[in-house]
Order: sequence, then C-alpha cells, then structure tokens
Amino acid sequence: MLIEVRGVQFVNKGAYLMLVACLEQVRSHYPEAKICLAPNKNSPFLSRASIGAFQKVSFRFRGVDLNVLSYFIPSKLKHFLRHWFGFVFESDIDLVIDASGFAYGDQWGGRNVRLLGAEIRRLKRHKAGYILLPQAFGPFSKPADKQALAQGLPQALLVCARDEQSFQYLKDSAPDADIQQFADFTNLVAPRLPEVSASLQQPQRYGLIIPNSAMLGPRNRNSAWREHYVHQLITSATLMRQLGIIPIVLNHEGEADAALCHQLLAAVDGLQLVSPAHPAEVKGWIAAATLVVCSRFHGCVSALSSGVPCIGTSWSHKYEMLFAEYEQQDALIKPETSETELSALFARVMTEENLQVLQQRAAFWKIHSDDLWQLVFTKIQQAIDSGKVQIKRA
Repeated sequence: MLIEVRGVQFVNKGAYLMLVACLEQVRSHYPEAKICLAPNKNSPFLSRASIGAFQKVSFRFRGVDLNVLSYFIPSKLKHFLRHWFGFVFESDIDLVIDASGFAYGDQWGGRNVRLLGAEIRRLKRHKAGYILLPQAFGPFSKPADKQALAQGLPQALLVCARDEQSFQYLKDSAPDADIQQFADFTNLVAPRLPEVSASLQQPQRYGLIIPNSAMLGPRNRNSAWREHYVHQLITSATLMRQLGIIPIVLNHEGEADAALCHQLLAAVDGLQLVSPAHPAEVKGWIAAATLVVCSRFHGCVSALSSGVPCIGTSWSHKYEMLFAEYEQQDALIKPETSETELSALFARVMTEENLQVLQQRAAFWKIHSDDLWQLVFTKIQQAIDSGKVQIKRA
C-alpha cells in the first residue's frame, strides 16, 4: 500500500509533529506500507528521504490541477521511475491521509477547498481513498467553496473536524457528508525530554514563551494584537522571573518566528533561546516546563496534553476550541489583559486543583485519539474489503 501523508512539513514543528504521529500509527498497523510526500519549501528532498518517503511528483501549478495526466503514464515508465528514482504519481497512490491542520477556509482563500473537492472525487473514481484527519475547518462563505465541499466530502472515507465550530462549518457546507469530530491526535506522540548541553544550562524550574508571527499577520482579525502582542510576551517573561521561574523562548516554527524570538531576546536581559530540531524534542521541552505561554497551536496541545499549565493567545477559533476541551477557557488572554490580571492567571493555572483537571483531561483525550485511529483503520479495511479501494501493485 502506498500512502501519501498530506499537509505536513519539517519546519513548522506542529506540522512535523503531525507527520510523526501519522508515521507511528501507520507503521504500527501497516508495517509493509510505503509513504510518499510532496515537495515544498519546508519539506526538502533530504528531509523527505530521511524518513524513507517516496517523492510524489505533482502536476499542480498555481491552482491548476493536471494530476489526471498521471493516469496516462505507462506502467513500465512509472515502475522505472519509482524503483530507480523514488518518484511516484497520484495514479500510484492507494490512500491519502490529510493532516493539514488548518488549510481549508476563508482565511486561506478558496483555491485549496476547490482542489480538495476535485481530488477526492478523482481518487474515488480510480479506487483510491481519502481521509481527512482532525483539523480546523472554515468558515466557508463562498458558494463555490460550499459546492466543492458538498460534492467532495461525501466521497471521502472519513472526514474529521477537530472542534465543534469546524464541525458545524463542514455540516453547513456538506450536509450529506458523514462528518466525525475528534480532537488533535498529536497527544499520542511521546515527548523526548531535553538534555543539558554545554551551551545551555537547563534550569530545574523554567517556563517557556512560544511566539507566533501569525499573531501580527493579516490573518489575525483582531488588530489590537499588533500593538500589544510583544508587550504581553515581555510581561510574561517578567512575571515568570518574579515567581522564580526562569523564562526561555522556544522557537516552534523556525525562520518565520526567528525575528520575533530575537526581538524578545533584545527586550529582556538574560533571556535564553532554544530551537529544538525534532518535534518530539520540542514536546519534551514543553512537557518538562513549569509553565508555558504559547501562541503556536501545537505548542498549546503539547503543553495541555502533558498536564503543563498553559497561557495562550488566539488568532483563530481553533484555540478557543482547544482550551475549552481542557477546561482552560479563561487561560486565553486578550490584547488588553493587564499585568495584574496576567499575574493572577499565572497563579490560578499552577494551582494543584487546576493541575489535576489538566491530568484528567489529558488522559481522556489520549483515549479519544486511540479511538480515532481505530476508526481510521476500520474505514480503510472496510473500503478495501468492499472494493472501493484497490491496492495497486508496484
């Protein structure tokens, strides 16, 4: 079986973490399955090759999808390209597992939605399956996008919304589709605890500040954050020190957040910076922290699912939904949150009572993620048994 994992990459540690989660589950259930990844600027060849992935050749250019041409490539030529160069095409793929996180909705334009609907239908015609793992969706205000979803989603093997709001956006657009709701699934990836290095003495009691450049970007519709965001992060570092917690900036994204990280380092004397390469190491730093102030979605997931108190900021409905799942609704701050209010919030989230709540919710959502993957593999097997998905032979 050849499975394409869609919507992942190696720079954004949240997307990388979703890739790791998918690989762990797929290889556990289908040890003989092969993985392929499409190239992009954050998923270069050497990174894809390092995990043993075939290289998907896509005939998609600026919103024009010509992947239908791959079905006319002679089998002998495709066999040669696959075995000598690792190249595969859409026509070789048996199953797409889409772990995009947040790629379909008005904030990203309608192109992705329309391409998605067309591809799901095309793959089904050629006896291949499409699964959308839990992710944030919507809103969808354009009639063309709603039509694409209404036509495409009912043809998928499984469609999972990550939160109630996303679920409703999908149901409003594709009422005939079978939409399931499951929380983020990266909570099953085990953290790799950080090691002390010569260049960075890991303190025994530290807090992490994880910025997100999207808080200052055009997709954040709350313009007040552009004036107050950096100030809130600086205030958080100051408050951590007052509590005897050493503040550390963690770069969760790479180049996109680098300037913001260095802006914080310049503003706060003695502030340290860490940039772990592997998402399990990122999760390890987060899991070992005393407190996390975070603007990256999967940084928040890693904290909450590890039972670590987390203060968050939001630029999308997915944050509000996540914090509600862990009964931490009031831990999302606003641009106008005062230093006094923030200090009180720090104290509240670190109480023993709140730590117990986090542990209980973390255990609950891990069971939920196990249920998700059981459903995923059940749907795949049912599709194979019924002939809706036919496994190709290399």
